Amino acid sequence: MDHLSDGLLFLALALPFLGALVAPLSIILLDRLGSVFLALFPIGGLAILFQQSAQVQARVPILFGFDWVPSFGVRFAFRLDGLSFGFAFLILFIGALVVIYSGGYMPRGSRRGRFHAFILLFMGSMLGLVLADDLITLFIFWELTSITSFLLIGFDHEREAARRGAVQALVVTGGGGLALLAGLLMIREGTGLSSLSLLLDAPDAFRTSGIFVPALLLVLLGAFTKSAQMPFHVWLPNAMEAPTPVSAYLHSATMVKAGIYLLMRMFPMVGDSAIWATVLPLFGGVTLVVGAVLALRQSDIKLMLAYTTVASLGLLVMLLGIGSELAVEAAVLYLFAHSLAKACLFMVAGSIDHGAGTRDIRALGGLRLKMPVTFAAAILGAAAMGGLPPLFGFLAKEEVYAATATADLRGILTTIAAVAGNALMFAVALLVALKPFLGPLPSGMRRAHETSPMIWFGPLLLGVIGLVAAIFSQTTHKFISNPMSPPALDGALAVDIALGFHWGPALILSILTVALGIVLFLRAQRMRSGIAALLARIGWGPDKGFDQALRGLVAIAWHITNRLQPGRLDIYMRVTFGVIVATVWITLVWTRSLPAVPEFPRLFFYEWAIIGIVILGILVVAFSASRLTAIVSLGIQGLAVALLFMLLGAPDLSFTQFMVEILSVSILALVMTRLRLMPADRRPWSKIVPEAGLAAAGGIGLGLLLLAVTQRPFDTQLAEFYETYSYTIAHGRNVVNVILVDFRGVDTWGEIAVVLTTGAAILALVRIRATKPDGRHSRKRRRRSGELHP
Repeated sequence: MDHLSDGLLFLALALPFLGALVAPLSIILLDRLGSVFLALFPIGGLAILFQQSAQVQARVPILFGFDWVPSFGVRFAFRLDGLSFGFAFLILFIGALVVIYSGGYMPRGSRRGRFHAFILLFMGSMLGLVLADDLITLFIFWELTSITSFLLIGFDHEREAARRGAVQALVVTGGGGLALLAGLLMIREGTGLSSLSLLLDAPDAFRTSGIFVPALLLVLLGAFTKSAQMPFHVWLPNAMEAPTPVSAYLHSATMVKAGIYLLMRMFPMVGDSAIWATVLPLFGGVTLVVGAVLALRQSDIKLMLAYTTVASLGLLVMLLGIGSELAVEAAVLYLFAHSLAKACLFMVAGSIDHGAGTRDIRALGGLRLKMPVTFAAAILGAAAMGGLPPLFGFLAKEEVYAATATADLRGILTTIAAVAGNALMFAVALLVALKPFLGPLPSGMRRAHETSPMIWFGPLLLGVIGLVAAIFSQTTHKFISNPMSPPALDGALAVDIALGFHWGPALILSILTVALGIVLFLRAQRMRSGIAALLARIGWGPDKGFDQALRGLVAIAWHITNRLQPGRLDIYMRVTFGVIVATVWITLVWTRSLPAVPEFPRLFFYEWAIIGIVILGILVVAFSASRLTAIVSLGIQGLAVALLFMLLGAPDLSFTQFMVEILSVSILALVMTRLRLMPADRRPWSKIVPEAGLAAAGGIGLGLLLLAVTQRPFDTQLAEFYETYSYTIAHGRNVVNVILVDFRGVDTWGEIAVVLTTGAAILALVRIRATKPDGRHSRKRRRRSGELHP
């Protein structure tokens, strides 16, 4: 591609972020019209992407990006193909409608600008995720969606439920993100391929690698947490504490579809593996049925829709696990139909709440005359969700049953799960579309009213699009369905299903689903009571388990912290040096890096004298009766090192070492004179022996580590560089000084800052005046423990 096209695609990716940047000011200046202005940003991005539709339909991927961290092979790289185009369309189009919807739904105030900024930030993160080609870039945008969704779910942070929902979503999806990172890094290291494009061009490289099973399981864990598969589904219903525009966007068409996108992207690489065909149908089928049952249990419209979203995600995962051409085609159609229908119904739920003051299905009724436009949108959304003709959902449901209805055991089980789940979801759709609007109007809702056009425009348009997309299905397949379908093992899929009479098993199963859905709708109250009683009998569930896990984690962290950080300096020292010693020795032994025993060199008499000084200093420090004497004697070791530097021809380094040792000993001695400590170390032998052993293990281990490093081949490239360029670039002949002042000038400045900070802390410490202790017993206890007591 040329630079102009690359620039336009980068602009499409950046437009939501630019919209977030100007959102607060736009809302302040334009009030509710600011939402319409901000919707132009995703619409502009969508227009840019549609300019590439011809190449996308031809299944020719468009790659663009630049090197980001070339030394590690990381690129800020993106891929626009049919799959990413379809998801980008849903993200930007539904996102634009949600932005407009937010302008009418959110109350006036300074927080509206912040809310729009968060929505657009999430939109840009999600867009970057589905367009990302480099594996590291994919992970970064994956985590950005978790962070921005945390901000949106917890937007009403004054409420405890909103805070809990936000934390739960962040913990579950963030934990899955870490698993995904581990899987992607394993893929990079195991295959040597760093992008999705390279992996798609060479799928055998991943399947035949030694890391295939663990890497795939980690990637699936990341996808399952993001797309709310059992038992990781708990975060999605609790995320309904967010404002309704968030639910209509994140949890119907975008964030929860991130895991589905990843599975669709991985399908051409691993879709024919046994682990894929086993894990996905199992988790997807269970999630479908359980999610649909729990949806019928709820009475809050948003929670009903949330659990049907869980069920729908399970259906998508199950279809991708089946892995046939029809199953992949059905997954694509159902993804598109579900996104339109669920975003529509979530907006309807918000409109009902806005106009009637409640979302409780038991308290609603008779709103058809008060809210006729919302009623029409609800009918269209529910018909699409239930798969009724002539909506696009009908085409999707026909393909679902055509894919599952096979004669083998797996086909029978998946068909039963699909019929049961779809029937339950159809009953929920009927409840959402009919119960609030039919029947008599409750006395408390005389003031119910139709909402503003900014609120009902989005759901009505989405409902109409679900109808138009089915009537003109060939155009929909041309731009969306066919390009999105991943290539099958024997070529590209051709989606051509249209409205019409298709007698066969799929139609029979569709009729059965509708009939069961109507029966469940008529018996909804009794079913709700029965499910509630069953759940009460079971008691424990993943949601309670999440709270228990967090409480256990906090308790474990408290106990560990209490043991390792009790406020005693001696314990801090033991723990610190224990970790260092363990790290050094485990590394040396585990990696078999113990050095060879070197030949003892022939030493001159003055070198023997320096060794004798070192040994003498060690003995004085170890057996000194006074702390002050021990500290002064500790400087002998540093002075001996300075003498060695001088003998080896480094007088400037030797001088620096002399100054450091003199300064260190002086500061320590000054501190000792100002702190009230026992003059001698009178610890019992039961403490001295283990700590002496720890000190010896640390000294010997670090000595062996240093010896092992010096025995490795010396790489002279860096030394030659400094020797060559110290004078020509920095105009200095003293290489050491040039390195410190010029080449590593910023590092040296940082070291000076550390020294100054330490000096200021020491100055503050020595100026502390002794305070009167609480009593004699506390003074003696502190002194015995060796604590610093000013």
